[in-house]
Amino acid sequence: MNNRISRIWTLIREAENIVYNVAYKTPLEHSLSISHMLGCNIYLKLENMQKTGAFKIRGAYFKIYRHLEDAKNRGVITASSGNHAQGVAFASSVLGVKATIVMPETTPIYKINATKSYGANIILYGEVYDEAYKKAVEIAEDTKALFIHPFNDEEIIAGQGTIGVEILSQLGDVDAVLVPIGGGGLISGIGVALKKLKPSVRVIGVEPEVAPKYYESRKAGTLLTVNIGPSLADGVLTKSVGDITFEIMNNVVDDVVKVSEDSIARAIYLLMERAKIVVEGAGALPLAAMLEGYLNNSGKKIILIVSGGNIDLTTLYRVVTRGLVAEGRVVALRLIMPDIPGQLYKALKILYKYRCNVIDVKHDRFSINIPVGHAAVDIIFEVPSKSDTEKVLKELADIFQIFKLYP
Repeated sequence: MNNRISRIWTLIREAENIVYNVAYKTPLEHSLSISHMLGCNIYLKLENMQKTGAFKIRGAYFKIYRHLEDAKNRGVITASSGNHAQGVAFASSVLGVKATIVMPETTPIYKINATKSYGANIILYGEVYDEAYKKAVEIAEDTKALFIHPFNDEEIIAGQGTIGVEILSQLGDVDAVLVPIGGGGLISGIGVALKKLKPSVRVIGVEPEVAPKYYESRKAGTLLTVNIGPSLADGVLTKSVGDITFEIMNNVVDDVVKVSEDSIARAIYLLMERAKIVVEGAGALPLAAMLEGYLNNSGKKIILIVSGGNIDLTTLYRVVTRGLVAEGRVVALRLIMPDIPGQLYKALKILYKYRCNVIDVKHDRFSINIPVGHAAVDIIFEVPSKSDTEKVLKELADIFQIFKLYP
């Protein structure tokens, strides 16, 4: 391995003596139900249970600690719309350092409030992360504050690399580790640690298909900037990885895969239902890859890095609802029925027969595409089991014209 890899490994060993001043050694939990589903031995590295709800505290604390005198004299500054912001703010509050965080104006208010709660000064600027980042760099140049990069920094990478050391201390016999890729700091640190301690472990990166910055760069053999789209995995939405992380990943990452938004949503839902844990979209990426068939039925011991759990509750509600629909446990129908007394009662009587719970009912008598003398009734209901769904649909279709509102 090259000099940079060796240097970061030395920093990881140093970080082990520092980050646990504040960070937890997070659990590594075997999931029996997900293992049976995928035909592997699946272990979840629960960084969603880390302080501030994500792994970022490790790198942020290590970086500031190593430059503590400068940080106290000059303050620190960074740009982030999420977990890195909270990691820097928390680390700064613990170490007695003044922190300024530049966040995009589009940042959800709950993330702003969470970062403020750690005592950081918040500046809202720009519509996207890249604009906030440029502003933060400008302020750092003007004020001489210490800039804390979210990922493209050897000390940040080393702090995140303590996760790799933890993994092998918790489970020595590991075949593969799947890691989300944003800017590349997390997988770079974990990858260096794993390859130094157990080179046989395969390190796999996972990205949303709407932001395949490392996937495309790796394929091209050079660092690229890609166009990105909206994603449930908003924590990994960067247009490119860093030049430092690109170099490291090319040395320690064995493969990289892209996953769909549907798979990310399903992974969030399954982790809630089967593992009883709440994860953000980025943290669900590794499971999403396996749901798409990656390494399935291999019988191997596979660790999924659950990188964080800071998900907006409205997003979580939509994901859970979508998951229940996909599982056939929530059904949304439009019934076209004669607009006379007793018709809705007939429909509800069928739902009652199968112990369905009605969530919502809406009537429409006036749309021009509804036959004269008829009404459209949109009804959303819970079904006790998927097997009951087909029975309910058949009995309703015997009486009314029905359409599914959602596939």
